[in-house]
Amino acid sequence: MKPTHPEPKSHTQTTGARLNALRAAVLGANDGIVSVAGIVIGVAGATNSKSTVFTAGVAGLAAGALSMAAGEYVSVSSQRDTERVILHKEKTELRDYPKEELQELQEIYESKGLTKRTARTVAKELTAHDVFAAHAEAELHIDPNDLNNPWQAALASAASFLVGAFIPLLAIVIFPDSSRVPLTFVAVLLALTLTGLLSARASDANKLKPTIRVVVGGALAMVVTYSIGKLVGTTGI
Repeated sequence: MKPTHPEPKSHTQTTGARLNALRAAVLGANDGIVSVAGIVIGVAGATNSKSTVFTAGVAGLAAGALSMAAGEYVSVSSQRDTERVILHKEKTELRDYPKEELQELQEIYESKGLTKRTARTVAKELTAHDVFAAHAEAELHIDPNDLNNPWQAALASAASFLVGAFIPLLAIVIFPDSSRVPLTFVAVLLALTLTGLLSARASDANKLKPTIRVVVGGALAMVVTYSIGKLVGTTGI
């Protein structure tokens, strides 16, 4: 059974892909902010040692970035492998069933509103120009010359995480000991507000609700980790 036929690429879809990339970057930065903020706030609740807090934050930053990179690499590699299998199958079908594939391409353009004659003409001309590219785009919505690069995705994911993670890490270090926790809390909430607004803008959603969700989630994470840190620090476990 052949794969379902997604829509051909368009300017709108290209813009959508860019917005998805922006949203992924914003979410990666948000993960960095919340993850490292939870670590440094939690450790700060357990100890007054700035070096201990900083060491924990750096460890969380490094571990989180590497985890994000590894996860993205595996995910994009799997997607790329799947796309290659589908493209190979399509190439085989074009070799073995050229007439059927031409008819299939014609039907795709007919379903988009072209008359049967026009769709046939378009299908023939595209087939004559580059049969494989024509079917890859129209049927699979894949550009065989522009498959996703897992290394690029991994580096982008790690970079966005690092950008976000540096905010709570620097805040907990540069602020005075007496006020570092509340000021870090405020700095993180401001950063989360920004990522929430950017995420809402990328998805064309209402800006208020997504931003509130992001800020409340981050605030809750910091309150919980700080409370756990205080408990651990008090009990001396």
